[in-house]
Amino acid sequence: QVHLVESGGGLVQSGDSLRIACTFSGPTFSRYAFAWFRQAPGQAREFVAAISWNGGNTYYADSVKGRFTISRDNAENMVYLQMNNLQHEDTAVYYCAAPERNYPRLQVEEWAYAHWGPGTQVTVST
Repeated sequence: QVHLVESGGGLVQSGDSLRIACTFSGPTFSRYAFAWFRQAPGQAREFVAAISWNGGNTYYADSVKGRFTISRDNAENMVYLQMNNLQHEDTAVYYCAAPERNYPRLQVEEWAYAHWGPGTQVTVST
């Protein structure tokens, strides 16, 4: 049974940095790709970043490219999202997700991910 829990969210100012984390429990962490999604108030959930099972491939939404970095620690069963130069429009609940199986390419669509955490709130004040 895969279980994901996000942590590290909070209130920051525009231009600040924040690292959020996803703790994985369940079998064989290293076989899973992972992704971060986010959902702002009144908006649909959107893809942010994804990382392959071995960390060798990453993919980012255009809106965060160059500011956010996804990483993983296979020894600690953790996935991270380092967020730099945060802007007010980055305010959202951030979710960690894992697919039921790995695909040939990193996926950006919600339907590809079967396991989700409850989310962590990130608020960026202007």
